[in-house]
Amino acid sequence: MVATLHVPIDWYSPAVFGVSRPKTYIHCVSAQQHRSCPPCSNLLPPIENGVEVVRARHAKRRFTLALGRICPEKGFHDALDAAGIAGVPLLLAGQVFRYAAHEKYFYDEIVPRLDELRRFLGPVGLKRKRRLLSGARCLLAPSVVPETSSLVAMEALACGTPVIAFPSGALADVVEHGKTGFIVRNRKEMADAIVASHEIDPEVCRRAARERFPVERMVKRYLEMYERLASGDAPLTGAEDGRAAAVVSR
Repeated sequence: MVATLHVPIDWYSPAVFGVSRPKTYIHCVSAQQHRSCPPCSNLLPPIENGVEVVRARHAKRRFTLALGRICPEKGFHDALDAAGIAGVPLLLAGQVFRYAAHEKYFYDEIVPRLDELRRFLGPVGLKRKRRLLSGARCLLAPSVVPETSSLVAMEALACGTPVIAFPSGALADVVEHGKTGFIVRNRKEMADAIVASHEIDPEVCRRAARERFPVERMVKRYLEMYERLASGDAPLTGAEDGRAAAVVSR
């Protein structure tokens, strides 16, 4: 059995990293998440997430975009404030799940910040998400917890849209500062980066996604892992782990 870890490592029980059940393994979705794991014998090398590069082109518009689950750890209130400081429209899309903390965050921190320029769209489907990502001047990712991979940041780059993010977890690895977006430390720096986002070449973003996060490579590595384990071969762990992780990160 292989379990993929998708959330920050400190969200898991320590028991996850000491499972005694035979032939039970765990692995991570980024090198950064893997590095944050405690030493354990059942940890396989990471397999980084991949995304499809969108071929359709949409004319860039003036709005910024924030996209994801509407919850405290995503920090979208900072995105709304940064867009307000920069004086540009922001569209916020995502699901408010029916958890008390999520709904409280939405009504206390998001709703008061909405106006004619800063709008909440709710959940969006795949086609509309891609249109939004392709047309946005930039994507804002102000996460306040360590992102394990940030698929939305990868999807934005695949659509030719730069990402402006806080250095939370894997976001610092996904975004190449000054090349495919900007890593910032606060709302003021995020606002400045929004203004400067036109300096980022959309084709450079697409090329980075194509070379660094191809979905085909992700699928290939999962199948290789499953086949190796199913055949009874010893999995890559321990001493081999660091070398394999380095290969994955490249």
